[in-house]
Amino acid sequence: MTEAVRSGPQEPDGLRLGADFTGGDLEQWQKLALGVLRKAGTADDGTPPEAVRELLGSVTYDGIAVAPLFTAADTAALPAVGWPGQTPFIRGGSAGPRAWDVRQRHADPDAKATREAILTDLENGATSIWLDGIAPGSIPEVLDGVYLDLAPVVLDCGADTEAAAAVFLGLPGEDKRGNLGADPLGWQAKTGHPADLGMLGRLAKSPVPVATVDATPYHEAGGSDAEELGFAAATGVAYLRAFVDAGLSAGMALRQLEFRYAAGGDQFATIAKLRAARRIWARIATVCDVPHLGAQVQHAVTSAAMMTARDPWVNLLRTTVACFAAGVGGADAVTVLPFDARLGLPDGFSRRIARNTSTLLVEEAGVARVVDPAGGSWFVESLTDALAHAAWDVFTEVERAGGMRAALDSGLVADRVAATWQRRAERIAHRLDPITGVSEFASLEERRPTRSPAPPPPTGGLPRHRYAEAFETLRDAAEGTGATVSLVTLGPVAAHTARASFAANLFAAGGIRTVHNGPDPVVACICGSDRSYAEEAEETARRLKAEGVWTVWLAGKPAGYAHVDDYLYTGCDALAVLRRTHSDLGLVAP
Repeated sequence: MTEAVRSGPQEPDGLRLGADFTGGDLEQWQKLALGVLRKAGTADDGTPPEAVRELLGSVTYDGIAVAPLFTAADTAALPAVGWPGQTPFIRGGSAGPRAWDVRQRHADPDAKATREAILTDLENGATSIWLDGIAPGSIPEVLDGVYLDLAPVVLDCGADTEAAAAVFLGLPGEDKRGNLGADPLGWQAKTGHPADLGMLGRLAKSPVPVATVDATPYHEAGGSDAEELGFAAATGVAYLRAFVDAGLSAGMALRQLEFRYAAGGDQFATIAKLRAARRIWARIATVCDVPHLGAQVQHAVTSAAMMTARDPWVNLLRTTVACFAAGVGGADAVTVLPFDARLGLPDGFSRRIARNTSTLLVEEAGVARVVDPAGGSWFVESLTDALAHAAWDVFTEVERAGGMRAALDSGLVADRVAATWQRRAERIAHRLDPITGVSEFASLEERRPTRSPAPPPPTGGLPRHRYAEAFETLRDAAEGTGATVSLVTLGPVAAHTARASFAANLFAAGGIRTVHNGPDPVVACICGSDRSYAEEAEETARRLKAEGVWTVWLAGKPAGYAHVDDYLYTGCDALAVLRRTHSDLGLVAP
């Protein structure tokens, strides 16, 4: 054996391994980060190092401060998270690792097509079925050939819940699995129809769990994570009371419930949301004197609000992140919405990609091999705790108002989510919450796939928002019109390329093409450097106005140049810019 082998790996001359470096501390990091902020112009010489946390931090829609760096000090005062499979179930309802249930959604009213799709899904990776809005009379045909003792079926039939339950329970086979999907308060949230909580008592003797607490209507109405969790907890408590009134014990009542949450594109927010939801429900089970039954059964669905109709292929990335977060967050079942969900009924290809998203994460990426893989992260533990407290405040507010039904009747729920949506919509308009392929980097050459129309969702209750809706409305209005804005560039290419690209990207978000120094423009945008603006902007704007240009924009921060109507800059109200431009160009939104 040579000396080199006996002594182990050799260091190249001049190279120091990581173990030889001294560790840094928070104060050192703050000073280094502050130096970068000063170079970027975000901070000045008088900015203290401790201000870095605020300058680089952000605040969620629930008012939770998210710092740029978390340390052990951020978790020093947090309560114990417990062990997996034990109260408070923050780390999951199971003591060991297990793959999540791959639950495929089906909403096609064509019973034959749905049956074929279900069998294909079950033969190729799906492990349970979600029937959304399928008519009760179609259920026998839809489920023909499905082994109901192996593949759980979750119903979601709204006003037809009891009829659908009777049909499902009457199908051959004794050991059916799934959930009857009774959710009267969720149906009220969707439609405005008064909730019939007596339905729960009438179904209480079912051999299959009865109720689903669907929190996605609050998410799709624009609500925050804490509002989604708080309203879900209040709904769950209302259902527990209804079951107990029907003669069930608290323990039996807890076994009747499953919870459905939206999994969004912010992976850490989704992970923390599912962990916080389990903590809240464990607290409620403890109050019911059955803490050992407080493991919440969770069904996570990739957010419908984040899905886009434009550049729908980007939805593949959104749903992959959301599915990963749902799995890491400990969801028992995950539904990945197909990437073409905003275009109509999904086809076989998009359903295949949806179910394979889960399969890849479970089988290839190994996400399900570890229990609570985010547990112990200073950031995740801090966010989980803060979100649980914020959601508990929403829950107690609803309880003080008389419970979830009273909160829906009085408008408390609608008012809360509407206020959150307004704040969210404002950030979307200013592209502070960017939407790739829509508000940012829109492709005007895209060719979207065509799909058969999907059944319209129920209406009459809370609104159903999509984050991309305002921008996509403008894109639809400009489709096929050939509308253009002229980019008037100043100086050499290197001096105007960055701002010309910024302006082109912004106008494309409204379906408007840009041309460099186009002839006879109605709208023009001046693009150049700060130096060229100081020398040429006012004269260029004056000339454009004299040539008949209605509106002259300038790509840069507001500077008060004469003859310039307004400015395009990072953080400006992009929707206001596009709406004004649409008006100038004579485009009428549908």
